[in-house]
Amino acid sequence: MNDTWLTVVLVGALTVALKATGPLVLGGREVPARVAGAVELLAPSLLAALVVTQAVGADGGLALDERLVGVGVAAVAVRFRAPLIVVIVLAAVSTALMRLAL
Repeated sequence: MNDTWLTVVLVGALTVALKATGPLVLGGREVPARVAGAVELLAPSLLAALVVTQAVGADGGLALDERLVGVGVAAVAVRFRAPLIVVIVLAAVSTALMRLAL
């Protein structure tokens, strides 16, 4: 098994273990409101960090190119509470237009 598959298996097993700990630890009790609020913000913030990292990261450095325009347009569209499909289309179109222009 090469390193890639070993990583996939380990991440999958860790994910299952983490998801199983919630019900085991809580045992049917409600999560406190402050904790629930923080947990609700984890997924969107991690997704945003992943998108920005993938958009501007290049071989250990920064790649400030047309992809950053797409991320910016998506951020503005999300700010105005556009539906997800609209955000994706606007980001893709703006990135494509910038690539065409450059």
